[in-house]
Amino acid sequence: MPRESEPFKPPALAAALKEAAIAAAIAFGLFVLMVGIKTDQGPTGALVITTRFGTVGVLVGGVFAGAFLRALFGARIKASFDFLIPTWRTIAAHIGPYVPALLLAFALIAPICFYAVGNRYLIDLGILIVTYTMLGLGLNIVVGLAGLLDLGYVAFYAVGAYSYALLAHHFGLSFWICLPVAGILAAFAGILLGFPVLRLRGDYLAIVTLGFGEIIRLILLNWQDLTGGPNGIVGIPGPSFFGLPFNSSEKGFAATFGIPFSPTQKYLYLYYVILALALLTNWVSLRLRRLPIGRAWEALREDEIACRALGINTTTTKLTAFAMGAMFGGFAGAFYATRQNFISPESFNFSESAFVLAIVVLGGMGSQLGVAVAATVMLGAFELLREFDQYRMLVFGAAMVAVMIYRPRGLVSARTPSVFLRRRKDVPPELVAEARTESPA
Repeated sequence: MPRESEPFKPPALAAALKEAAIAAAIAFGLFVLMVGIKTDQGPTGALVITTRFGTVGVLVGGVFAGAFLRALFGARIKASFDFLIPTWRTIAAHIGPYVPALLLAFALIAPICFYAVGNRYLIDLGILIVTYTMLGLGLNIVVGLAGLLDLGYVAFYAVGAYSYALLAHHFGLSFWICLPVAGILAAFAGILLGFPVLRLRGDYLAIVTLGFGEIIRLILLNWQDLTGGPNGIVGIPGPSFFGLPFNSSEKGFAATFGIPFSPTQKYLYLYYVILALALLTNWVSLRLRRLPIGRAWEALREDEIACRALGINTTTTKLTAFAMGAMFGGFAGAFYATRQNFISPESFNFSESAFVLAIVVLGGMGSQLGVAVAATVMLGAFELLREFDQYRMLVFGAAMVAVMIYRPRGLVSARTPSVFLRRRKDVPPELVAEARTESPA
């Protein structure tokens, strides 16, 4: 390793320039069409093309400078971080046990503070974060624990939402009665998906689950007599507090408890409802991991052939993983329908499945805490970058690439074994096996 005062040798400088030039060329190929050319509709309705090659030049120059500096100083920076890793692990070992409790306390107290200052926007953001956390925890059973790559998880989300909407709209049933029914119907849909894919693995499984999600969306779009087609379902009733609606009437929640009425009370109640559902999902997932079925999921994730050799019924294992993950997706879908009071097939496209899968992967495969952290970071980043309009997706994508490069196993990569001898001991990230085991050549 060269000393700090030692100048760089020409070969190293030339190699850095070459690497930076290649990175700039790739960036130019990506940005010249996505950023450099913009199409708009003109006053007469004709297509107007606007060029922004100056912005492309700035982006390409930034990539060139970043790649050049990384090639020159990347090894030194990495060596510095490697030197600090033992210190970080020591700090994490002391703080780690208290992090879940602190996050839970913040999740319970923060909305009350937001309500006190009249900030409904942050309460809505909290509802969105907890909803996607619950979806991530449900998908984490299928992808993180069982190792089954599911790209059609939004289908179960849609089944739960439409189940509640149709039952409440046509039969006048309440949210709490429809909630378990929506979960059961979504679990049944998960079993229907599981049977055709019992013999599939890897990319083939992902393609079939992707097709299943699109089939559900097209059914919702074309079965107009039942689902309303592209118009969706409107007037979905919201939840009540033991029969007390959140309105300004004399029989409303505020009048019954003698407090001033505020429209924000409904959203504060919705927040705690979805928080309770997410905590229930997390608790059930943790309990299932310690049961024989949970250990069978993890064995299936590591090596399906070895799992069969041990006498584990892989058919039952896969079907239970799909059913449990789908059930929690159905719960979240029912909550989404009662919160929005309107649903349509456009709300359940592939991008939702991709976003939830990104939460699971970036958080750490099989990590409950990682899902919550990733959902908070991703949705919080979306809101922080909202002012950048179209550039926020570019910045967000670059951040995801950086996370996958420097934290390839997710934000929370350590794994706690479900079964341990004498005392619990976390498995360090470098010893965690890949989620999918490849057979030797």
